[in-house]
Amino acid sequence: MKEILDAILSSDSTAADFAAIKLPESYRAVTLHKDEEQMFAGLDSRDKDPRTSLHLDDVALPELGPGEALVAVMASAVNYNTVWSSIYEPVSTFGFLERYGRLSPLTKRHDLPYHVLGSDLAGVVLRTGAGVNAWKPGDEVVAHCLSVELESSDGHNDTMMDPEQRIWGFETNFGGLAQIALVKTNQLMPKPAHLTWEEAASPGLVNSTAYRQLVSRNGAGMKQGDNVLIWGASGGLGSYATQYALAGGATPICVVSNDQKAEICRSMGAEAIIDRSAEGYRFWKDENTQDPREWKRLGGRIRELTGGEDVDIVFEHPGRETFGASVYVTRKGGTIVTCASTSGFMHQYDNRYLWMSLKKIVGSHFANYREAWEANRLVAKGKIHPTLSKVYTLDETGQAALDVHQNKHQGKVGVLCLAPSEGLGVRDHELREKHLPAINRFRDI
Repeated sequence: MKEILDAILSSDSTAADFAAIKLPESYRAVTLHKDEEQMFAGLDSRDKDPRTSLHLDDVALPELGPGEALVAVMASAVNYNTVWSSIYEPVSTFGFLERYGRLSPLTKRHDLPYHVLGSDLAGVVLRTGAGVNAWKPGDEVVAHCLSVELESSDGHNDTMMDPEQRIWGFETNFGGLAQIALVKTNQLMPKPAHLTWEEAASPGLVNSTAYRQLVSRNGAGMKQGDNVLIWGASGGLGSYATQYALAGGATPICVVSNDQKAEICRSMGAEAIIDRSAEGYRFWKDENTQDPREWKRLGGRIRELTGGEDVDIVFEHPGRETFGASVYVTRKGGTIVTCASTSGFMHQYDNRYLWMSLKKIVGSHFANYREAWEANRLVAKGKIHPTLSKVYTLDETGQAALDVHQNKHQGKVGVLCLAPSEGLGVRDHELREKHLPAINRFRDI
């Protein structure tokens, strides 16, 4: 592993140098253990501690297949799917690995008694499999997390529709929270040259998800002038939605939970901000009963901020806690686009406000390759910026996941894998200097 790192840190290593490195038989990785699937049985979600379920193990280097690459991971990041995996909710991810393993002799590699997690990476290509022409050893890359087989016609207009579509590092093995990762080469994209390894690793999943959900025609198809309600507007996902709304000529109405998060949104350029804690919104009277008066109060507050207009789009991801309110406050003919359910998967809403006002609910899940590429291109051009707030080492991943689980984080939480320290990997210093305040926005809070 030292030889790999030395080659990456050297300024004159060539593709031939990387190709000549003898790969190790094993590497360090953050894993779940299949024999611990029931370790949290009977506990409430909030009481489940990722620090006890996530392990740092030596694991065997997987066999490289056609159309695949082994990547030396300099940095990765924690997403909500890492948290869900670590607390075995809503299901154990080992069921995903078992089903994938039945697909072919090659996918059988993924069905193991351990699961290497992680759906983000920035690093360097070490090896490519048969049939790969676009990438070579030594290429500096980031990876999006769409793993797709594309053997069915269903996926050829939109790869997210492929029946064998999966999220790498969540529904597949050999993810990015490790020193080495196995990816399909159509997951690879050029690393933004003005970013450090940890900064480049942090946008992937959430940036692509926000792009499809808000900008793409497969999502809400946001246009100039739209009012966009963004829940958790300073968080890992919402912070990208806020940037896209501002960059695209829309007006974000940013919902946050404290003044510190409100200040982050203001620093991005947002002006319409709702601090839901300070304003005391309680959308549920009790566990089973929502309070429509609170929906109406939220709608009235939105109109105060927009000059009397309702929102065209609601950027939904909390789920159960907020969904009834989201449906209510959307304008006639507007769109509620949802990509997750971090507060609960069973949504309830009053259908009268949907059907009689011709509103649409759109489900959005990650992004296809083109959408991910476009989202990464905007980062590489300095149009959209990483929202990295804190960085942990690989052996501290459990604590990083706990921070996300308990919503103690801002933006994204990064993880150093092979990178020995923060601040490495910048190639375009001029572009970086131009955007440094925006790059560091979440680090300076």
